Amino acid sequence: MKPHVQQTWCFGALTAAFLAQMERILARYALPYDPHYPVICYDERPCFLIGDTLVPAAMQPGKPRKQHYEYEKLGSCALLAAIEPLTGKRLAQVHPQRTKRECTLFCQALAAQYPNAIKIRLVQDNLNTHNASAFYEHLPAEDAFALAERFEFIYTPKSASWLNMIECEFAVISRLCLNRRIPSIQTLGREVLALFNERSAKAIKINWQFSIQAARTKLNSHYTKVHPENEKYKET
Repeated sequence: MKPHVQQTWCFGALTAAFLAQMERILARYALPYDPHYPVICYDERPCFLIGDTLVPAAMQPGKPRKQHYEYEKLGSCALLAAIEPLTGKRLAQVHPQRTKRECTLFCQALAAQYPNAIKIRLVQDNLNTHNASAFYEHLPAEDAFALAERFEFIYTPKSASWLNMIECEFAVISRLCLNRRIPSIQTLGREVLALFNERSAKAIKINWQFSIQAARTKLNSHYTKVHPENEKYKET
């Protein structure tokens, strides 16, 4: 049996702006399910395409798969993905790159997946492609405005990707699919999207436990530095 390993987070000094952004996200996560205002977590992940320089040895019954240590770098691509934690609904796309164009295409597909939503609350990081300017650079102004109106952008603080629940999904996808050599974007896209579709069909949800109250308790020293009266939230 493997020993239990307790995971700890190492933070620098957290600013008031960081705490404000964090609590805004945690407040959205705590909301009950509302199909008119779905909370969606979105991000992008680079994927490296790697091939074998030698033909791998054929697999044999009862023996582990073998591969030569030499490999060939065949470029990279980008996995764009989103998850609605409360329903397990997912969307993923694989593109050769991740620019404002790909962000626009993804947001169009996401908006189409939620036709009855009044506002899609999209949790994402502050990457320069993650804003409405991407829409205006790749769509006519009327269409860009209409698409931007479908979203409420909620940004994670700098160096706080752990607050975005799509990172939990990326960890699973990495373990189940991306931890081996995949030589082409076609193969990677086919296998990754099949896995996303399977997990979406099974409605695998994320049970997020880190609340505002937990943040004020566990990160109390940072809260107290911002305002001394926050010491009242300290764990006793």
